[in-house]
Amino acid sequence: MIDIKLLADDPDRVKASQVARGDDPAAVDQVLDADARRRAALTEFEQVRARQKSLGKQVAAASGEEKQRLLHETKALAARVKDLQASAATLSADRDELLASIGNVVVEGVPAGGEDDYVVREMVGTPRDFAAEGFAPKDHLELAEGLGALDMARGAKIAGARFYFLTGVGARLELGLLNAGMACAIEHGFVPMITPTLVLPEVMRGAGFIDRHADEVYRLEADDLYLTGTSEVALAGYHAGEVLDLRGGPKRYAGWSTCYRREAGSYGKDTRGIIRVHQFNKIEMFVYCDPAEAETEHERLLDMEREMLAKIEVPYRIIDTAAGDLGQSAARKFDSEAWVPSQGRYRELTSTSNCTTFQARRLGTRVKGEHGNQVAATLNGTLATTRWLVAILENHQQADGSVRVPAALQPYVGLEVLSAD
Repeated sequence: MIDIKLLADDPDRVKASQVARGDDPAAVDQVLDADARRRAALTEFEQVRARQKSLGKQVAAASGEEKQRLLHETKALAARVKDLQASAATLSADRDELLASIGNVVVEGVPAGGEDDYVVREMVGTPRDFAAEGFAPKDHLELAEGLGALDMARGAKIAGARFYFLTGVGARLELGLLNAGMACAIEHGFVPMITPTLVLPEVMRGAGFIDRHADEVYRLEADDLYLTGTSEVALAGYHAGEVLDLRGGPKRYAGWSTCYRREAGSYGKDTRGIIRVHQFNKIEMFVYCDPAEAETEHERLLDMEREMLAKIEVPYRIIDTAAGDLGQSAARKFDSEAWVPSQGRYRELTSTSNCTTFQARRLGTRVKGEHGNQVAATLNGTLATTRWLVAILENHQQADGSVRVPAALQPYVGLEVLSAD
């Protein structure tokens, strides 16, 4: 959640962020009002409790009727203290619930608006001219099925819609891609991690994944656990409640995990192939750093994503995501979108988000500083995931239905060309 001190000291900045996100700026005043009532209740509680303690001393020194009078007053004060303590606790919970409803304060320069209000930051590469090459591009599903790389029908048979088997060269391509992504992370000093894919509610909530989008998350009710849609969640909770010593630099992790998303709001969208599925694999970067270093670290993650996109040799663009499409935890997010020939448009492959102190404040992760401990900043970004196969297959297809493996991936895949033979 955001810092209540920031909200109190600079409410106009938070209101401007709310407006940019398309959220209600009045929520800021509601939080401030709830906090004022909470503080008033705490003040009254402390005053009455102080009177109660003072009377205790007088009772010990009194006798006779005076003592009985003081005992009666002490009993009444004890009941009042209990009521005020309960009231303060309720008001604190109400304040925190309202505060949790406010999204992270966006970084200066983030475009205002919704999904379609992004700003293109850069364009890399040129889409192939298939017409000049003399053939029409197939989509990734037709290619993959022709190669024996993907089996959607049997995936649906055993698990339902939006599940699949990667088979043969399809499995090899994904494993090669993921291993290349992890190798890239290790080369840049990230600690490789294989993370839990089930987490406790407090971790899921702390990472910011069940406040507004609980319907997107799989929950195991019998165990009160959640299946994660990214290893970001587990890595955000990894140092929960800890004080980190970052004098040697940020802590950087790369999580390999299977991910699960219900895609509850995507009925009828991208039902063909593996663009939008319920289960997939991913290499996710996660960083803990000093808040003053967060924006620099964000650019570092974006550079690493550029490096991986160069390895798969696809045209892509980077967009600065508009505030209303950030998600609650992110203060800024850059999406990298690859050209998909069969659709004639760019589709998201990866993103990197600067969550500033939003997640760490919820999860109680702090860093040591010269003037005391402060809340850490957290960032995340994707280095490889199943969806990348769509762009690789379509951009590197050949007229005979085979697919050239990008040179940087060939050592990991063990093949130069994917073919049905």
